[in-house]
Amino acid sequence: MKQRFGRVRAVLTVLVVWGVLAGGGLAGGPAATAAATTTVRRFDAVAVAPGVEYGEFRMTVPRGIVHGHLLTVDLADPRVTVDLLYPGVVGARAPVSQLVAARGAVAAVNGDFFHITETQHPGVEATGAPVGPAVTSGRQLKAAVPDGQRFGPVLPPGATTEDVIGVGYDRRARLDRLTLRGAVLTPGGVLPLRGLNQYALPVDGIGAYTAQWGPASRVRATCGTDIDRTAPCSAETAEVTVRYGRVWALDARPGTGGVAAGSVVLVGREAGARQLRALRIGEPVTVGYRLVGRHPVPLRFAVGGFPIVRDAEPVAGLDAVTVAVRTSAGIGPGGRLLYLMALDGAPGQGQTGLTVRELAELMERLGARDAMNLDGGGSSTLVTADGVGQVVVRNHPSGGAERPVPNAVGVFSFG
Repeated sequence: MKQRFGRVRAVLTVLVVWGVLAGGGLAGGPAATAAATTTVRRFDAVAVAPGVEYGEFRMTVPRGIVHGHLLTVDLADPRVTVDLLYPGVVGARAPVSQLVAARGAVAAVNGDFFHITETQHPGVEATGAPVGPAVTSGRQLKAAVPDGQRFGPVLPPGATTEDVIGVGYDRRARLDRLTLRGAVLTPGGVLPLRGLNQYALPVDGIGAYTAQWGPASRVRATCGTDIDRTAPCSAETAEVTVRYGRVWALDARPGTGGVAAGSVVLVGREAGARQLRALRIGEPVTVGYRLVGRHPVPLRFAVGGFPIVRDAEPVAGLDAVTVAVRTSAGIGPGGRLLYLMALDGAPGQGQTGLTVRELAELMERLGARDAMNLDGGGSSTLVTADGVGQVVVRNHPSGGAERPVPNAVGVFSFG
């Protein structure tokens, strides 16, 4: 059962006024109502650990009450760090509370959208892998799938699956974009690398799969296209296992099972498959890659999503119609404060969610100059731990229980 902190007394009441844009309903959620005055009421925040506070708020909108949970993380505190939590491999899922307990974090919210289902391609397994780039403790785990292969709300203009929120080695949070730069060096020439541990590869591309991918099937990587997730799987595929720098095995179809230490599995589709088929057992092959950001300071931690606030203003083109339970991460001035927010999904009692546009307005008023929309709906989960093994889910996940997710934004405090 969710704990409450002390007597609920409104020590900070903020009147927030914005227009809730009107619109008709869309499949997947109810429609927002007409514009009206909206009130946000914040309650006492309490310390979870040094540099980390948790609090709740309620917001009244014309269609009901929004109940939210907020973590405020002080990155200027040297005792505090933020990192990506994940189940040990990219193609796997676990509840946020388990991820927190396994790493000894003090708090977390769920992270990126992910490959949750695979109904369009019978016989092909869903991998559970996230959409965007992922970096944990400075280790680059994966790159982004093509925009047309993502799950989640429609991207606003200018956004891509390469967009991330992260914290650099300078201990400052920022929005960034991580692009894969890689190559496969073969006796016949240099082949461009178009994917890293991702559930979907670009048409004509070659992707690399390392031990970090895990045992999930690699077949899905050759299904769909760059603009249509539901397009048929490619009929022209190839897989090459490179072990200790030489071609070890050749297969016509992507396989399953873990990638051994010292090995890299290359999967190709269309032109990429034809290039891989030219390789021969025993030939030397070198695979190199890195994720390149737009900032000179590398990211030590990064998780995918899409921007909703930039420079204290909602970005253009956000959905203002579909209402859902939401999760968001925001950044305060100078990148020194991180706001992690999840809405409550408890049914009944007039409780409601937010549109993406409303979420952006909310995050800006909570203090974020930049913010990211993370996975929502049944994935929205905010967790805190008390340092002695007690992990508490603070919100009510809308599915009635925690949904296993591929990653989470974990907060650590070593005070």
